[in-house]
Amino acid sequence: MRLYAQTRARRCRQVLADLVAVVLVAAAVRFALAVHDGIMLLAEPGRELEDASGSLASGLGDAGDAASNVPLIGGVLKKPLQSAAEAGNGLSDAGQSMQDVVGRVANLTAFALIVFSVAFVLALWLPARVRWIRRSARIRGLLEAPGGADLLALRALTGPVKDLAAVPVPPGGLAEAWRRGDEQAIGDLSRVALRRAGLSA
Repeated sequence: MRLYAQTRARRCRQVLADLVAVVLVAAAVRFALAVHDGIMLLAEPGRELEDASGSLASGLGDAGDAASNVPLIGGVLKKPLQSAAEAGNGLSDAGQSMQDVVGRVANLTAFALIVFSVAFVLALWLPARVRWIRRSARIRGLLEAPGGADLLALRALTGPVKDLAAVPVPPGGLAEAWRRGDEQAIGDLSRVALRRAGLSA
């Protein structure tokens, strides 16, 4: 199986198309990661809320523990401080939940962008590459089959006239030489068909 043409111009076009496809996929991935990072900035308020609420809850918990040591009214003082500390923990949990939601949205968005972009690039690039690979395999198989050179020569005769400019014209013309089975003309014409398909240097 041949992946690239033997003719220089077509091979250069194929390599260029492959490079463009790789660059587009890399750019799409980079863009998706940038979008991910941008969305994650929305998690910053949740992170700040979690940190501040956690610090507040910790401080109120420590104050409640200290207040419990006050004689007679320690239990009374500790209870509202503990309630406030629990409320702070609730706010901290809310901040963490906010970060989790933003993280999930960022991940899903980045994943969707990567999948869509890669699928789009592959839909534009892959069919043409697969068609050429399959076509070149068919033509090479035809060349190796009995009478394949004759068919390729006929293909060259029915193709663009400009491709025949470099072929020496025998007496009676190329078509007549092909009809009478002139091996030289058939070989020249089959090489034209191979060059047209990118299979002959």
